[in-house]
Amino acid sequence: MTTIPFRKMNGLGNEIAVVDLRQAKARPQAVVGALSAKAGLAFDQAMVLLPPKAQGTDAFVEIYNSDGSKAGACGNGTRCIADHVMAATGRDSAVFQTAGGLLVCHRNEDGSISVDMGAPRFEWHEIPLSERFADTRFIEFEVGPRGAPVMHSPAVVNVGNPHVVFFVNELEAIDLGRIGPMIEYHPMFPERVNVGVAEVVSPERLRLKVWERGAGLTKACGSAACAAAVSAARRRQTGRSVHVELPGGELHILWREDDDHIVMTGPVAHEYDDEVELDATPAGA
Repeated sequence: MTTIPFRKMNGLGNEIAVVDLRQAKARPQAVVGALSAKAGLAFDQAMVLLPPKAQGTDAFVEIYNSDGSKAGACGNGTRCIADHVMAATGRDSAVFQTAGGLLVCHRNEDGSISVDMGAPRFEWHEIPLSERFADTRFIEFEVGPRGAPVMHSPAVVNVGNPHVVFFVNELEAIDLGRIGPMIEYHPMFPERVNVGVAEVVSPERLRLKVWERGAGLTKACGSAACAAAVSAARRRQTGRSVHVELPGGELHILWREDDDHIVMTGPVAHEYDDEVELDATPAGA
């Protein structure tokens, strides 16, 4: 066993554990088990930094949900690792490589961090779905009694991981803690899915609750905010620049017209530093 430091952070209450293995010899797959076994530690995602594989990047990043499953994207976690790296380098920018591509981050004058999350994908097989749909702005999917569904006709999008977004008139009327697991594991979504329920407040503002794949109800989810913002814009319910209110706070999402990339901006918080015991096997093995 070897002792590895980790940093406990959060993005709008989305609990993040940052483990930097760029200079350490340890299996990233052991991170979640070791963190889960640590008394008093609760986290939604673990962001594991590995030695960079591409020139000009600061790290290759693997993302783990609290249940041990891998995630393709975590917007709040990306802001946290950007803050971690920028604090160490003294720079106001950082670039990370993930299995889904590059994430370019920079710190703004107010201390917030912006992340270029890349371009969303909309084809049914890119989500992926188990059924073909020509228009993923509105898919045939209902939640609740037949003929009187509680929610229906959601949008679906992949922003590094799969999301389904339901739009409702009253956000508080939806018990997402009860119906979230049923949707996450529905056969329509062969890789499971992140579930967002959104209320359009104005053309510039959304309210959002999220059931995260592999983590459950969380106070905030950056990729879900991106998914909701893009979906609302595609349905012509908002513009391409919106503020998204989550239980943990607010994010700004810009869906750029020139390259279709999504830029997410929000705060981070450093809670404390600690250590965890990990299996001493070479990173990436």
